[in-house]
Amino acid sequence: MIQMEDFQKIDMRIGEIKQAKINQGARKKAYFLTVDFGEELGVKNTSAQITDLYQPEDLIGKKIVAVVNFPPIKIASCKSEVLVLGVDTKKGVALLEVSQEVENGKRVY
Repeated sequence: MIQMEDFQKIDMRIGEIKQAKINQGARKKAYFLTVDFGEELGVKNTSAQITDLYQPEDLIGKKIVAVVNFPPIKIASCKSEVLVLGVDTKKGVALLEVSQEVENGKRVY
């Protein structure tokens, strides 16, 4: 089991998807996302394998949950700076979304 201190090291924040397009070079089908995390963290890029349940135009404006303190990794031509969180379902990965109006960049506890 992990301790509460271990969990608190994971910095999860609310972000708003501003742009979404196919990540052409990814080995597995994925979208290149631009996500706004507010004034403190700014805009970050990522690649997310969420193509089964979402079209790029449907993602714009969605408020999602992402881990923002992992080191960046390169996925095809994308520098992935955050990890968007989702749940694997029988139909594909479903994003963790916020159901109420929440300010971009707010921390998830």
